[in-house]
Amino acid sequence: MKFKERVSALVKKYRHAWVFLYLLIYMPWFLALEKHVTTHYHVIQIRLDEHIPFIEYFIIPYLLWFVFIVVVFLYFFLTDVPGFYKMAGFMFTGMTIFLIISTIFPNGQDLRPVVFERDNIFVDMVRILYRADTCTNVFPSLHVFNSLSACIAIGESRALKKHRGVCCGAYVLAGLIILATVFLKQHSVVDVFGAALMACILYQFVYAPSKKRAPRFAKQKSALLQNK
Repeated sequence: MKFKERVSALVKKYRHAWVFLYLLIYMPWFLALEKHVTTHYHVIQIRLDEHIPFIEYFIIPYLLWFVFIVVVFLYFFLTDVPGFYKMAGFMFTGMTIFLIISTIFPNGQDLRPVVFERDNIFVDMVRILYRADTCTNVFPSLHVFNSLSACIAIGESRALKKHRGVCCGAYVLAGLIILATVFLKQHSVVDVFGAALMACILYQFVYAPSKKRAPRFAKQKSALLQNK
């Protein structure tokens, strides 16, 4: 097969890659918020946050979030195009809602410790995280929302449902990532519940309709078979 034909075949096979163009909208918008929302913002935190200890070891699952999201996206991109479209639609809609909220309601938190009780490699990693990521634009938590998005996509996949180990591993990792957001003082409990609520609402629009249609199609198919 000639080079042009190979390229044409790959483009045709992976034409759904156009979805990733969304990042050209998301990244400039997010970076603009990070640059301009620095001082005047609404502090989102509750008393419960003050009773949650800082545990630096959660930096590991927190950083694994990036690998987790990329791996799940690639799996659906390469093996399940309909599932990929649903996951992307679900996740990118939530990310857009996050951007809109952060734009019209600048928010942040003041939970990060100024002085660390311990000094180790994990604390050093947290220091680097704090320098790279501001304490603003936190509601709802995208770490939480995107982790839930990946878990929902996995849970709705017929192929992955057959691999309980993969599903359980993904759910455990997502749970640790969600815990990491509060134990590293990156987010308030309010951010976590806000992300969970947004995921629940979007689920009703993205995944629930197809589940409602499935029994109807099954009944129609059964009726056709009986009439034959």
